[in-house]
Amino acid sequence: MGRVIRVQRKGAGGIFKAHTSKRKGKASFRPFDYAEKCGYIKGIVKSIAHDPGRGSPLVKVQFRNLYRFKKSVHTFLACEGMYSGQLIYCGKKAQITIGNILPLGVIPEGTVCCNVEVREGDRGKLARASGDHVTIINQINEKKTRIRLPSGIKKIISSKCRGMIGIIAGGNRIDKPLLKAGRAHFKFKSKRNCWPVVRGVAMNPVEHPHGGGNHQHIGHSSTVRKDAPPGRKVGLIGARRTGKISGKKKIFENLNNDIIL
Repeated sequence: MGRVIRVQRKGAGGIFKAHTSKRKGKASFRPFDYAEKCGYIKGIVKSIAHDPGRGSPLVKVQFRNLYRFKKSVHTFLACEGMYSGQLIYCGKKAQITIGNILPLGVIPEGTVCCNVEVREGDRGKLARASGDHVTIINQINEKKTRIRLPSGIKKIISSKCRGMIGIIAGGNRIDKPLLKAGRAHFKFKSKRNCWPVVRGVAMNPVEHPHGGGNHQHIGHSSTVRKDAPPGRKVGLIGARRTGKISGKKKIFENLNNDIIL
């Protein structure tokens, strides 16, 4: 019986939990209400701040509370071009301007959006990483909207889902190489304990199924069945195929913009 390997230890949490103590909190749209459904509400960008462990900056937007005599502050993901003091408009009748939040049904085709909702009122789920964006392809029957996700996949969602005009700030972040281990250390220090990664073939047989031997080699197939026990389940789990994908798939679009492979 070998040791409890790294993959098993990660499942329980412990030292592998995310480092969240210094983070600014959840970034999401304001709750969907009557003002956004029928008109618009105005807010002002109070500050732009870095969030540890997140690639994109955050903005604090102050709105007037519609039901009590006070101000409400919400944390949004910053889009490229935002600045302190900028006026943000949220609602169906807001203008198509960088930083404004509108339902997808009133946004023209070809417009670039970010932090898009999957379901009406979930306050933003798609295209939230730095530099990401969603493109509006077309409107379907005034109830559904077809969008293109950052991965290139097309998706049909409700036209009542909201999105922010523009792309998430902090793009091209990974273009600059880290160059040295010290920078990687501090990068992952604010995220979680997932660096450096020791290869299984570099370990002893007691620590990993790929360990041991006179040369660094696996010694058996790297694929493993889905129902393998926890200490054995490493490598290519339940793989249908392995190896480099060669050749190209031709993608055609018919008149209804449906993908045919």
